[in-house]
Amino acid sequence: MKDHDFTVKEMQKDVDQYISQFKEGYFKPLTMLARMTEELGELSREINHHYGEKPKKNTEDASTIEEELGDLLFVLTCFANEQGISLEDAHHKVMNKFRTRDKDRWTKKEDH
Repeated sequence: MKDHDFTVKEMQKDVDQYISQFKEGYFKPLTMLARMTEELGELSREINHHYGEKPKKNTEDASTIEEELGDLLFVLTCFANEQGISLEDAHHKVMNKFRTRDKDRWTKKEDH
């Protein structure tokens, strides 16, 4: 259910409010890296079921690419929060890098 579009900052705050209700808090960085790897594997498996040559078994749960991306995004957000990293700032930095360092790397469309 979608109330409104979250900003990235709001998303980080939402995740932090959720995690903050538990005594355990955020997992340690290595544990979260393992969790991200696990979630990336689940996303990869789902992509392979949809676009690859390996269909799901009848006994496998129905999952969607959207769900798996959501799981990965949640763990990534937890990791950023635990590290005190603003994902908005990280996004701006990486986009600046691509717009400068890689500005002529790819063939641009005519209408841009």
